Amino acid sequence: MKRILTAALAVGLTGAAWAGALGVHTQSDQAPAELVLASFSNSKAEQRFAAYVTGYSYWDNTPPGSAEISKPVIHRKAGGRGTYNDPITIAVGHVIEGGRQTLDFQKGTRFYIARLRKYAIVEDVCGDGNRPQDGPCHTGFQGRPWLDIYIEGARVSAAAATQCANQLTAVQQVIINPQPNYAVDVGPIAESGCRVYR
Repeated sequence: MKRILTAALAVGLTGAAWAGALGVHTQSDQAPAELVLASFSNSKAEQRFAAYVTGYSYWDNTPPGSAEISKPVIHRKAGGRGTYNDPITIAVGHVIEGGRQTLDFQKGTRFYIARLRKYAIVEDVCGDGNRPQDGPCHTGFQGRPWLDIYIEGARVSAAAATQCANQLTAVQQVIINPQPNYAVDVGPIAESGCRVYR
């Protein structure tokens, strides 16, 4: 489970604001997670959208100094090399209501992040507490879904990992249900130089 960095906190949006940002037309004021899932869950086809991508590391994971994840699919611990077959763990927002947890994107959902040249897979949640739906991972950033990719960092300092996370944080194009043939910069993000592409 990912803990949110204070510097990256965002202002929440109503369901209507999310609907407009995602191009979904609705008469109701649905929760952001419902709108995100509704816009992508009916199709397994590749789709592009703008997301707010941040990074979390070994040092600021929950618990700190660990690679623990809450929704393992391919990995038992957060990790991955960024290829289609070994995508990097990514955390997404979630809702807890009536003791039931619902993720904004289903576990196992794959993404391709062109700016990082990495494939990622939902294996963790972003946001702590009894009402994670009130936090920025679920409510999003400036009308865009929030995705938090694991950058590793156990073999670099906590300061270097934080600098790397800050370097990659931006609104950027993401592909959900990507084809397996995109260019990949293989390896963990922080340990391989935290490269960001245009």
